[in-house]
Amino acid sequence: MSSLLDSFFPHSQFYEFHSLTIHSSPARVWRALKELTPREVPVANLLFAIRALPARFIRGQIPRRFSNEPLLAQVTRASFSILAEEENREIVLGAIGQFWRAAGGAWVKPKSAEHFVAFNDASFAKAAMNFRLTALAENKTRLETETRIICTDDLARKKFWWYWRIISPGSALIRVVWLRAIKTRAEQVAE
Repeated sequence: MSSLLDSFFPHSQFYEFHSLTIHSSPARVWRALKELTPREVPVANLLFAIRALPARFIRGQIPRRFSNEPLLAQVTRASFSILAEEENREIVLGAIGQFWRAAGGAWVKPKSAEHFVAFNDASFAKAAMNFRLTALAENKTRLETETRIICTDDLARKKFWWYWRIISPGSALIRVVWLRAIKTRAEQVAE
């Protein structure tokens, strides 16, 4: 079965994939994905905060406290945009930035899926990630998250390569604990 993510990046220069099985219906898993709060993913919060430290130090910002607003809503308000969504099946998020820069570099929040696809300014990377649900049985769902990154030029690709070598273990950990937290919430709701 094709993925909505494929319509944005059929191929990528950098890639990450994680999945797990949840003993709950796709509708309950979807609701858990949408309602999960940062407090339910403390390791991810710590890693997000560590990643933000250089930018906060350089700009003299005081770290924010995480709210009870759902994590997905916070992520889409901050830097990612929802590029595509099919309820109970898949959501695709996208961001454009110079992720490798200590202070965060320039960011371009995609205004639409079309803007994301068309963006091609030099020295940027485009990242798209999804959460995809597949019903395996009446109360069993496969939840996957995949991240694909494409850089807009060779220099950006070289810079991102070094950045990815450093942060990819943390990125993987964030996605794994995010999936596990969704699983915990969805299975609790199912009880």
